[in-house]
Amino acid sequence: MTQFKVCSCNRTMPLDAAAGASLGAALGSGPLPMHSQLCRREVGSMLEALDGVDQVVVACTQERGLFSELAEQKTSVAPLRFVNIRETGGWGKEGRQALPKMAALLAAAALPDPEPVPEVEYASGGNVLLIGPSSRVLPWAKKLGGQLDVSMLLTSGHGGEALLERVHPSFSGGNVRVDGWLGAFKVNWEQQNPIDLELCTRCNACIQACPEGAIDLSYQINLDACTRHGDCVKACGPIGAIDFGRAATERSGEFDLVFDLQDTPAIRLHQPPQGYFAPGADAARQAAMALELAQLVGEFSKPKFFVYKEKICAHGRNRKTGCNACVEICSAGAISHDGDRIKVTPQLCAGCGACTTVCPSGALTYAYPRPDDLGLRIKTLLDTYARAGGKAPALLFHHHEDGAALLLELGRLAGAGSLDGMPARVIPVSLQHVASAGIDVWLSAIAFGASNVAVLATGAEAPQYLEALEHQMQIAQTILTALGYAGRHLELLRAADAMALEAELRRLQPAQGVPQRATYRITQEKRTTLDFAFEHLLKHAPAPQETIPLPAPAPFGKVDVDTAACTLCMSCVGACPEKALADNPNLPQLRFIESNCVQCGLCEKTCPENAITLTPRLLLTPAAKQPAVLNETQPYHCIRCSKPFGTLQMIENMVAKLSMHGAFAGNIDRIRMCGDCRVVDMMQNKSESSILDLKR
Repeated sequence: MTQFKVCSCNRTMPLDAAAGASLGAALGSGPLPMHSQLCRREVGSMLEALDGVDQVVVACTQERGLFSELAEQKTSVAPLRFVNIRETGGWGKEGRQALPKMAALLAAAALPDPEPVPEVEYASGGNVLLIGPSSRVLPWAKKLGGQLDVSMLLTSGHGGEALLERVHPSFSGGNVRVDGWLGAFKVNWEQQNPIDLELCTRCNACIQACPEGAIDLSYQINLDACTRHGDCVKACGPIGAIDFGRAATERSGEFDLVFDLQDTPAIRLHQPPQGYFAPGADAARQAAMALELAQLVGEFSKPKFFVYKEKICAHGRNRKTGCNACVEICSAGAISHDGDRIKVTPQLCAGCGACTTVCPSGALTYAYPRPDDLGLRIKTLLDTYARAGGKAPALLFHHHEDGAALLLELGRLAGAGSLDGMPARVIPVSLQHVASAGIDVWLSAIAFGASNVAVLATGAEAPQYLEALEHQMQIAQTILTALGYAGRHLELLRAADAMALEAELRRLQPAQGVPQRATYRITQEKRTTLDFAFEHLLKHAPAPQETIPLPAPAPFGKVDVDTAACTLCMSCVGACPEKALADNPNLPQLRFIESNCVQCGLCEKTCPENAITLTPRLLLTPAAKQPAVLNETQPYHCIRCSKPFGTLQMIENMVAKLSMHGAFAGNIDRIRMCGDCRVVDMMQNKSESSILDLKR
């Protein structure tokens, strides 16, 4: 049993007894009592609600801390769940029309927690490397030295800040390369100066010995002024800190954390690995990142955001690369080529999910939340919204932090009367990252009754993610438009502040939806979910179509074969990872199942005759799931035993190409024989030399 606690926040939202009855009817819980000061005068009602129920859904996030503290003081209480209906619904110009949205948000908040996902573990001992010019590194080494085990890699060379005491391990060099992640960084650099700062004792003997004054208190040699007479080497003596043969040598080290203060960071990914910070010369960013850096000592974990099904991956076959979408889009450098497959490094994965969105086969699926968990939340939102009498719902997918903060800002300004706030029909859906949901989720949302699906981009996303989302939306919109659904169903909203967000929401106009909501559920299998969505959208389409041309690249399409060039060698069949291409064990036929094709291009690249081309399209008839013959011929029969083997075109090509080959000179008919007869013919030919003749 779930109890819902709804408060009008001191009567600033239009929630009364009638609203409580409407909400209760939509939620199937009976009329809900409406509170006005649940966090103050009516807090006793909140305490009473904690007993005797399975869970309590509190329609307030403002006082989450207070309610959680009250729950902790009781010995046996129901778990608390919180949902914001104030900034997302009740505050604003359309607050009185937002009851269906409030009911939807309450119902979604009452859903059980998804099953936990595997975790990725990190361990950091606080060994940090500071990289950059000494003017930046030395002050931060002093500040962080009391909390972390600091090492320094100075890139400033001669003329840098004076190195007084040897407090921390010190190195110098350039061409820095950083690989790894929190607790497991490997840093390589090029030693560019004859003086090794880690060996140097700061005795100043070299400074006194140098007649050119090429050495200062940075303990690096000015190589432009140095004449290499070697007096400094002699003065250094057995300490051995100076070696002119040391320049341009490779050095490396392993560290738990990296604080990169260079103007050009060693890692220039949009999403660098955890434990790597690159604030550059910005003092404010340096301070903020140093604070975060100091907290990364100990053991940490994060969800494993993805599931990889190697069997259906269309990345490569036989050393030829087909689909490379996930490798190209990853902003964290977590996905790499690994032979005929991909390799995903979970420690580097930032959880954006863009790889799963662009994956045509579903070999990569998102796991936080899983597709079926997200699908259940979307379906619950839309079903409850409809039961409450809502019309033309629009789902707004947003980032769980950046996007949520923007919605909160918009709601607060609407509550103060400065802006209109969120439209009553727009239902927010929080995601770990906006790139983690794609065409299968969007089209299913339309099939479930949504009028629009919008994705909110705040400017923090990698540029390639937004390009991919726009292209995926173009494909989905092409399908909906071709089926006769009027209007613009999918939108990418770009807003960096509340005013821009409100302007973007204003242009989100209701599009034509389905007359009957779908009842299927989103599954873990991407292509299966898409099949369900296509079937429902086609069934209720205002203008049903059999074939829809799609913009390239697309995850659906057909394979065309030039039958004059194709020899039915079946190389394409062996290369196809999705079993879209197949042979016929009984006849020389090349067959094609279009619904299986992901347009990866491996067949096209593998074909030795260049006889294959791809055409992006969506075939919506039952024929898409049935084998279609792309090419066929009569089998060629052995001229000796009449057993069928090969094809006429294949044998003719072999005869033409091998007729002058020494192995078949004078015996060209052997190519026209099956394997067994070819051996018999060789054994019966008395004039032909054999290895036995050579042994005599």
